[in-house]
Amino acid sequence: MNALLSFIYTLLAHDISNALETVGLDPYVGFLHADRPGRIGLGLDMMEELRPVLADRLVLTLINRQQVKPGGFTTTETGAVTMDEATRREVLQSWQKRKQEELRHPFFDESVSWGLVPHLQALLLARHVRGDLDAYPAFVAR
Repeated sequence: MNALLSFIYTLLAHDISNALETVGLDPYVGFLHADRPGRIGLGLDMMEELRPVLADRLVLTLINRQQVKPGGFTTTETGAVTMDEATRREVLQSWQKRKQEELRHPFFDESVSWGLVPHLQALLLARHVRGDLDAYPAFVAR
C-alpha cells in the first residue's frame, strides 16, 4: 500500500510542481512545509488539498477493483518494495485515465478535467499572492 501511495504521490507532486512553475511560482518555497534543499515545499503544500481526491481515491479504486494485486510488488533484501512492470503500467494508465475524467470546478463553476485542476489551483494561488484575490480558494471536492 505504501509503495503504491508513494508512487502516485510522486506523480501528483510532479504535476503540481509543473503547474506552479507554469504560473510563475517557485515550487520550492512553501508556506506549510519547511524549506529544505531539493524539496518542493509549495508543491507539497498544494498536494495537501488534492491528495485525497486524486491520489488516495485512485489507490483505493485500484485495490478495490483488483487492478493492482499484492503479487505485483516485490520486497528486496533491504526492505524496499518495488512494482513489477505490468503493475506500473496499470497504475500509470489508470492515472492518465483519472486525469481525463471531468468534474465541475468549485471556484470557476466550469467543467474541467482532473488533470487541469493542479494548474487551476496554481493559477488561483498566483492570483492571491499577487493581490488579485483576497483569499486563496482551496479546492474542495463535492
